[in-house]
Amino acid sequence: MSLFTDKTMESAFKYAKSQTAHFSKSFFFSSQILPKEKRWDTFALYSFCRYADNIVDQPRERADAELFDEIASLARELQIAYRRGESEHPILKPFILVSLKRDIPIEYALDLLDGVKMDLLKNRYESFADLYEFAYRVAGVVGLMMTFVMGFKNKETLIYAEKLGIAMQLTNILRDIQEDKNMNRIYLPLQELKQFGLTEQDILLENFSYDMYHFMKFQVERADRYFEESYPGIALLDRDSQFAIYSAAKIYRGILRQIEERGYNPFLGRAFVSQRKKLAILFNEVLKTRLLQPVATMMASLLS
Repeated sequence: MSLFTDKTMESAFKYAKSQTAHFSKSFFFSSQILPKEKRWDTFALYSFCRYADNIVDQPRERADAELFDEIASLARELQIAYRRGESEHPILKPFILVSLKRDIPIEYALDLLDGVKMDLLKNRYESFADLYEFAYRVAGVVGLMMTFVMGFKNKETLIYAEKLGIAMQLTNILRDIQEDKNMNRIYLPLQELKQFGLTEQDILLENFSYDMYHFMKFQVERADRYFEESYPGIALLDRDSQFAIYSAAKIYRGILRQIEERGYNPFLGRAFVSQRKKLAILFNEVLKTRLLQPVATMMASLLS
């Protein structure tokens, strides 16, 4: 019996699905074309990651010390649940079962919680190396955990999964510059701002200039490189998962194209990919993976 069809787990998985649909429309959209069991497993995984992020992103009226305690409590319950194989925490309940079924190392989830804590400790990043550490913890490990759900052929796949997670997080950062600075957060390397003749005040005061144009172009091009470097790993996933991940990557990368179309101005509101473009990407990937790829494989077999 699949976990999501177990009557004792049904409400937990449905809640995980609702959280995914609410907080990540692009991710939820792409997940719809996964095989049913993998689709429900991704809901359990995503809802845990989102819950962890929201401890800090939606802090309510809690002081930082209270938020640290909340994260520490979640980490303790996570470790017990991994050891015991169960939890009554509404978010951990499905996540633990999926993690154990898919052999997802607990270190990835604990790294994510360490990344969440970084948002309480820092609101500036001096170098790209510093930013990479944050991006790895909050997104790179998500790509790694997702790979265990998708199924993969060899450990090399994990290298590419990390790159895709980093690419998506860098895209998030570029999309959310305006929103983040309104919360006094700048996820852009201060050293690189300086190299382009800029300061953090240019971000805080929304000064779009010739220098800002070239700075943003540089940032978009780096995110694009991480996407490009991640793509060979998608072909190493189980075939029934590949088209969904290609779709998710292309939808996310479409945000970079929207930033380009806006002339690299990060202060014009959040860039997004329209529903129409998402559908076009999805249709194209389904066509290639479910129709064209099997035909090409059959032809190669006949000619060999």
